[in-house]
Amino acid sequence: MLSSQLPTINALKQPTSFAWVEQAIANLDTILLDHSQCERKAAGVALNMIFRYPSNAKMVRELTKIAREELEHFELVNQWLECRNIPLRPLQPPPYGAGLKAQIRPKEPERFLDSMLVSGLIEARSHERLGLLATHCPEPELAKFYHSLMASEARHYGMYWVLADTYYDRKIVMQRLDELAIVESELLATLHPEPRIHS
Repeated sequence: MLSSQLPTINALKQPTSFAWVEQAIANLDTILLDHSQCERKAAGVALNMIFRYPSNAKMVRELTKIAREELEHFELVNQWLECRNIPLRPLQPPPYGAGLKAQIRPKEPERFLDSMLVSGLIEARSHERLGLLATHCPEPELAKFYHSLMASEARHYGMYWVLADTYYDRKIVMQRLDELAIVESELLATLHPEPRIHS
């Protein structure tokens, strides 16, 4: 019997539903495959921001570390896929990522702020859900693996918010984070029928 006690992260408006935990545990191979794609995309997001904003020295320095770590996680998840004989293949993404990306305002300086805050929210949700997998996964070695990634995810979402606070007034950052966090929770209000890390 799975425990229904779920941890919370303050920036997230709603915790993950227990229905997601049950769906994920019942579809661990698909979750691993999606996790691989999430790590690859996260590395790409960090690199894209480095290319778009190369004059922001602190951001470049910190996102270089994040991109490197995301690629290391990508490699580690792929090793799990190989061990389980799961071939790499694309999965249809859930509406989550596109829904958040649609909230990023197109003009600067708002685009830079929104990009960092959206990335931070995605990392925060990843941290929460990897923690749930670490707690509830019935396979001890896989649970241990998910637990080993949690500290990195926490650093990642924290760094995106530190960077936002570095380049923008804190009141503006907190107001916009609150707006985006509401949208983030709304996107997860209904469980997506296909199991994903962000479904």
